[in-house]
Amino acid sequence: MHAGEFEESDFGSRVPPIYLTAAYRFDSFQQSWDRFAGADDGQLYTRNLGPTQAVAERRIASLEGGAGAIAVGSGQAAIASTMIGLVAAGERFVSTASIYSGTRLLFDRTLGGVGVGVDYVWDCTDEAEWDRLIRPETKAIFTESIPNPKNDVVDLPFVARIAQRHGLPLIVDNTIATPFLVRPIEHGANVVVHSATKFLTGQGAALSGVIVDGGNFDWAGAPRRYPAITDAPAPGAPSILEARGSHALEYHLRWAPVNDLGPSLSPVNAFLLQQGIETLSLRLERHLSNSVRIAQWLSEHPTVRGVDYAALPGNPFHQVAQRVLDGPPGSVFAFTLRGGRRAAEVFFDSLRVFSRMTNIGDVRSMALHPATTTHLSFDQETRDRLGIDDGLIRLSVGIETVDDLIADLDAALAAAARIRPRGPVR
Repeated sequence: MHAGEFEESDFGSRVPPIYLTAAYRFDSFQQSWDRFAGADDGQLYTRNLGPTQAVAERRIASLEGGAGAIAVGSGQAAIASTMIGLVAAGERFVSTASIYSGTRLLFDRTLGGVGVGVDYVWDCTDEAEWDRLIRPETKAIFTESIPNPKNDVVDLPFVARIAQRHGLPLIVDNTIATPFLVRPIEHGANVVVHSATKFLTGQGAALSGVIVDGGNFDWAGAPRRYPAITDAPAPGAPSILEARGSHALEYHLRWAPVNDLGPSLSPVNAFLLQQGIETLSLRLERHLSNSVRIAQWLSEHPTVRGVDYAALPGNPFHQVAQRVLDGPPGSVFAFTLRGGRRAAEVFFDSLRVFSRMTNIGDVRSMALHPATTTHLSFDQETRDRLGIDDGLIRLSVGIETVDDLIADLDAALAAAARIRPRGPVR
């Protein structure tokens, strides 16, 4: 609630204000020169740094235990800026296969289109598979702490040990877990990214993303070269690593991909983000308690074939979740209806409290049918390997009264149970 704030001396405002300006005046010729040269870290242009954004950045860096953070316009911007800043054309990175569909499209379609390659690990518990995929041109490892939509919790310490053995930076998307459940840097991660649109902001009103630099990767000693960080930009000039130390990656990303591509976060959205973070722990307590109750209820419902939620004792990720997370495994999970796509369609259209929409992490509960939405462009083989069944429904459980949510699900499941199958059921 207090981290990252500064004293507003003009009027004594208790809440850090919104600085709604595109740029900032310089006091002198020398100050403008120093800011462009990097000798003065003050404001220059809102595309790369602003006082409202800085409050949110410092607050999230504090929560995650990082050296610093950069706020950008969306979670996709955070991931794209990080990967572009670390992996050049002709180079590759390794990612777990079970990740948010939009991230996978970013990796395959957009980064692939500019020559950045990705290799997917399908069994992230198989050390041999990791070792087979990591090549001399591999520059980073990416994963999610709690993947979306299957809730297949990742063993972060295990993946971190692989990254450290190969001398690679580990990037963890911590959107669903948030630092309330796990701080990936404490488990060996080097970079944490968030779609702050989700739980950090919480109310579904504003897009934002965050990159947190752990400040703990040995850029100079790594077996692969990261010249943008370790090499001098000009003869006689210090490298970013020499000049910025543990803030080297933060500085590089802020003044290279984020500055050059321009995925800036507006001051208004930064304000909403910093406001949302203040109630993160209160909201997550309700999100999680509702989710556990609903998952348990769904697991006993005759219309439901299975529930993908690692808090349930029979789930294959239950032990990992208990060991890695400080509480239940988030409030985004999936369940599968026995009646396949037709049952999913009737169930979906019968919801009245759950919103039918594509976001997650809102205080309001939401439902989606991944096979015909987020994973529609994936071929059937990929959907099958990811477990995206035609009867699969993804839930993002909000903070409404849990009895109201269960009543809504119960009515929708009853409607789905009344339909007559039309042909084979998947």
